[in-house]
Amino acid sequence: MKKIALLTIIGLFLSCNSSAQKTETKAKETFEITKTDAEWKAQLTDAEYNVLRKAGTERPFSSPLDKNYKEGVYHCAACNTPLFKSEHKFDSGTGWPSFDRVIEGNVAFGTDTKIGYTRDEEHCATCGGHLGHVFNDGPKETTGKRHCINGVALTFVPAED
Repeated sequence: MKKIALLTIIGLFLSCNSSAQKTETKAKETFEITKTDAEWKAQLTDAEYNVLRKAGTERPFSSPLDKNYKEGVYHCAACNTPLFKSEHKFDSGTGWPSFDRVIEGNVAFGTDTKIGYTRDEEHCATCGGHLGHVFNDGPKETTGKRHCINGVALTFVPAED
């Protein structure tokens, strides 16, 4: 009898499913530019697809854009929407291109809980491509924000002379 009671209690314990364990269901957002998964795969490189469409992360210090300090604008690599101005870029030391502000209206925000805690995710407001995350440890003399962006999600367009 004790074995049955013990097995029942263990079974109930293992079958418990708290709300913290449930997978969140995101409402499907619609964007100005939408494509099928196959169309995105055909357009983007494997690395771009992984970051922009699957919310992956490139290795730190792997993007040449991390140390790019030329004048210009950083665009979405998927749809060419201007996202960040070079004058707002700074060296955060993290290994990813970092900016203290976005081009208003071109970057949208969401919540990411993939690694066990909540982060503020950034994505292109035009195509929905994942860009990176925003943190509150940026330059205090400006916005205090650090928009930590995957370089592979960006295309740099130099300023015209």
